[in-house]
Amino acid sequence: MLIHEHSKPGRIGAPQAPVVKADISDIPEQFVRKERARLPEVSELQAVRHYTRLSKKNFSIDTHFYPLGSCTMKYNPRACNSLAMLPGFLSRHPLTPDRYSQGFLACMYELQSMLCNAMGMAAFSLAPMAGAQGEFAGIKMISAYHKANKDDARKEVLVPDAAHGTNPATATMCGFTVKEIPTLDNGDVNLDALRQATGPQTAALMLTNPSTLGVFERQIEKIAAIVHEAGGLLYYDGANLNAILGKIRPGDMGFDVIHTNLHKTFSTPHGGGGPGSGAVGVAARLEPFLPLPLISKENNQYRSLTGQDAPQSIGYLSAFMGNAGVLLRAYIYMRLLGKTGMERVAEFATLNANYMMAEAKRRGFQLAIPERRASHEFIITLKKEASELHVTAMDFAKRLLDLGYHAPTTYFPLLVPECLLIEPTESEAKEVLDGFMDALEQIREEAKTDPELVTTAPHTLPVQRLDEVSAARNLDLAWKTERHPG
Repeated sequence: MLIHEHSKPGRIGAPQAPVVKADISDIPEQFVRKERARLPEVSELQAVRHYTRLSKKNFSIDTHFYPLGSCTMKYNPRACNSLAMLPGFLSRHPLTPDRYSQGFLACMYELQSMLCNAMGMAAFSLAPMAGAQGEFAGIKMISAYHKANKDDARKEVLVPDAAHGTNPATATMCGFTVKEIPTLDNGDVNLDALRQATGPQTAALMLTNPSTLGVFERQIEKIAAIVHEAGGLLYYDGANLNAILGKIRPGDMGFDVIHTNLHKTFSTPHGGGGPGSGAVGVAARLEPFLPLPLISKENNQYRSLTGQDAPQSIGYLSAFMGNAGVLLRAYIYMRLLGKTGMERVAEFATLNANYMMAEAKRRGFQLAIPERRASHEFIITLKKEASELHVTAMDFAKRLLDLGYHAPTTYFPLLVPECLLIEPTESEAKEVLDGFMDALEQIREEAKTDPELVTTAPHTLPVQRLDEVSAARNLDLAWKTERHPG
């Protein structure tokens, strides 16, 4: 039931705080509502029960294994959230002067420094409020760098064919044309194609390492040399940082810019639309262009740098300084882990992925790149099952929901047909990994004996198999009493 279906005229929930009548005298007359909003009229207990029931129907890290590849849907310690919600942090207004925000600014200054150390970069800005905005900031800084050097011919950004879709989208938004670089069958970037593509028009190469194919780019130093010799810069998409924490730093690989998804790797629950953080780090030559505000320490006092301090900055990306709660959770998580803890994150994430990959091979599933070791994620292709049993990767994904598992990433990267991109993360126990592989094996057997059971799944959830094309084209999210009488 929708909350409106519990509604009865005149039913109210008693307020638990004093009601202060709003002063709307400053609102222009044409914007003042002429009739009451059609809000549900329910008791407090009805509201509590309704939303609690809804929460129990959701898949989440707290309730289910969630192996979304390239997304790092992992457990986040409750301590990070509890400490980020201390009253001094939670009650701080973003316009509070720096002199009254020294504790918060100290945390942000130390977070900048820790990210620099962990990623091998010269400086970090915490301003971007999402991974995509971090990408945008990174490419904007690259553009500003070339313009400052009067290198206006650099209008092209190179993107591997296995890249995240946001990479070419970001480059296009920033005014560049995009050139695709092919990937070899073993998962490495095609160096010959890269050499042919680079030149005086090259502004940057956007790359993540490990890549979305689940393997580490072994030729990264050669790639960096090719791009740099052509006068371009190297941009690191930080989606897969969970695989390399404490082991290798993007700056040491030769990257000039990096965005980190603090909401994936550093203890903010990922998914559901936000909030997030795409903090950006740069090599020394790009430091003047970092987005504002930046936090500096002068005479043992912390302050936010402005445009007067950094005249070449690409400017502000939002009204204030990023998502404070996400940044605080990342700071606390990194302090809790330390260098040794970060190394263990990468070790166990990689161990779990390689164990699952070996299990998939043992159980007869086809690996996308069988000759390579997995990083923190790996890919199986169900093209054989689709061809012989007429059951697709999407059918497997829907049936997994019936068996208590959220599906892995499906049909990405696009290079692999009938693709499942599986990332177990460091948080899961062996029994969970075995249970997931058992579920995949069960679905394959069902596809042989009762294919309709799989192709019509899910069967146990409130919403069954949807016509996704119709749902997208005829989206209906508005409650209207004439459509729902009663």
